[in-house]
This record gives sequence, C-alpha cells and structure tokens, in this order.
Amino acid sequence: MEATHGEMVVKRHPGAVAEVRGFVRLTLGGWGMDDYVPCLVATELVTNAIRYGGTADDDVTLRLVLAEGGALWLEVQDTTCDLPHIPELDLTSESGRGLLIVERFTRRWGVRPLAGDRGKVVFAVVEP
Repeated sequence: MEATHGEMVVKRHPGAVAEVRGFVRLTLGGWGMDDYVPCLVATELVTNAIRYGGTADDDVTLRLVLAEGGALWLEVQDTTCDLPHIPELDLTSESGRGLLIVERFTRRWGVRPLAGDRGKVVFAVVEP
C-alpha cells in the first residue's frame, strides 16, 4: 500500500525553509500531485513556527497527509501556545502577509492546541 503521509522534523537554521520545500516536493511528487501551492503554504506555516513558535532549541514538525478525495492536510506543530493571527495589513511592511497567503490558497486553516500546554498544531487543507 502506498504511503499517504509524511513527516519532517525541522531544525531552526537558515536553510530550514529550503529543506521544507524539498521535502514537500519529494513527498507530493511521489503522490503524483502538483507542489506549487502546498510548498507556498508549508513555507509560510513553517516560517511562522520558526519565527514565533518557541525557543531556538525547540523543533518544529511538518506533517503532510493525503486525505480521501485527494485533499492535502498540512500540519505544523510547535511548542508555544500563542495563537497565530492575521495582522492588520501594512502596505509598507516587508512581512506579515504569511497567514493572508495561507487563507487565500487553502480551503480551510486553523489551530489545534496540544494537551498540557505543550504547544499547538496549525493546519491547512489544500484542494487537489
């Protein structure tokens, strides 16, 4: 039976986001799926988790799950309980648009807290 999930532990270092894109491309290529939107969404979610989701020693986990019907679930787990939010748009800022991109390119996204205040999972669903 073909694998329908993949997981990557992301270390906090300068090349991490490029490694995430490579992992998404490799995994989705094995599933025969286009990787453009999933790479974009994974990049934004992982970047936010690295930037805001814990300390420099904490890892971030990326999970990809191919659901029935071909929808792709992306999950990014970090160690902070702080909830992500879409900031007020500042047209002069060079950052702050990641969750707007996630909202625009996914069917749905949200946050699931982990038990015992151990962190959270931010998820997004991408249509086939």
